[in-house]
Amino acid sequence: MTFLAFLGVALVVVLAGARVAYYGDALAEKRGWGRAWVGLILVAATTSLPELLTGTSAALLGAVDIAVGDILGSVLFNLLILSLLDAVGGRVPLLGRLHAGHALAVGFALLFLAMQGAALWWGGPVWGPVSWYSPVAVLLYLLATRLTFTYERRRPQVEVERLERLYEHLSLAQALRGYVGYGAVVVGAASLLPTLAERLAEETGLGTSFVGTALVGAVTSLPEVVVTLTAAKLGAFDLAVGNLLGSNLFNALILAWDDFLYAGPFFHAAHESHLAAVLVALAMYGVVLLGMSYQALRKLAVLSWDTLTLLGLYLLGLVWLYALR
Repeated sequence: MTFLAFLGVALVVVLAGARVAYYGDALAEKRGWGRAWVGLILVAATTSLPELLTGTSAALLGAVDIAVGDILGSVLFNLLILSLLDAVGGRVPLLGRLHAGHALAVGFALLFLAMQGAALWWGGPVWGPVSWYSPVAVLLYLLATRLTFTYERRRPQVEVERLERLYEHLSLAQALRGYVGYGAVVVGAASLLPTLAERLAEETGLGTSFVGTALVGAVTSLPEVVVTLTAAKLGAFDLAVGNLLGSNLFNALILAWDDFLYAGPFFHAAHESHLAAVLVALAMYGVVLLGMSYQALRKLAVLSWDTLTLLGLYLLGLVWLYALR
């Protein structure tokens, strides 16, 4: 019964989260913001609303492993989506066709993961209600958004112009109402996930860290699947990948928010098995950087060597986390 309830709530999060991202992108067009930057920042933040709300609920309930597992599981699943994009993206390998600016997001993600690994393993000083990670993460995220915005302003906006007026049929008021309305649905549904996840972990014996990473993290990342596939159908692969990489940066900020809400040392209370997810994420980002730099000219079959490696690392990570549960 708990599993069915979890699936039902997950379906609501997926459908409503995708509409939030849709109306968020519409707002970007109506306000005249650049889509390349919007894909990395605004749309990424809106598709990460389930992670934010799930983390908020979990932190307030004291379910630290669900909160941390949700974020790290979402990071891994978002990188896995790159394999899906490569599979539906035609004959040219995905990572070889991306512009160099995505390396900024990859670099900042590697810094965030190093900080998260240090916080989980070492802990470090706690300043009042939060650990050292939180203020540093906020400053680093602001720096990432600023540098990305500056870079995108210098880059030719050919793709942005090609995608302009995608939402001519919507007014600004309709876009705003849709964003707020579906956002409220996501708030209600995502707030139920931590409780259901903890109950599911107890009933199945899988452990909260594994359930948080493998199940909750995947569920809260499903809106990204919808948004990135929609962008891929339009041929906007940079926008699709920017949404995924930007969501992972925003997820790092969510951990700081969870730390602030939790009554006690947040990272000290997390299970040590989360370090495995951090290490797998570091390896996956390394493969992304290699794929972007090498720029393979053809695929092995449906996938190129880099996205096939991402798929293998994700599956290896799940097996590792299951063994550590």
